[in-house]
Amino acid sequence: MVTGLALAMGVGILSLVAILWLRLSQPPLPVLPEGVVLPVGARAAAVTFARNWTVVVTEAGEVLVYDRAGQLRQQVAVE
Repeated sequence: MVTGLALAMGVGILSLVAILWLRLSQPPLPVLPEGVVLPVGARAAAVTFARNWTVVVTEAGEVLVYDRAGQLRQQVAVE
């Protein structure tokens, strides 16, 4: 019984090490393009990176869609 518990603990520790290694070896998040400029007075609440766009949700509830070059393509007010 003690041997079984020791083996289970060893497997658990190895699992934790493997999970940490996998999570910490992932590439960092993409960097915002330098051209992304928020409208005056807007503060970002969330940023999402899509394949061809960067989407910024402001604290005022606006959704701003930027292309890869950082140009504002669409601005949607969510009510």
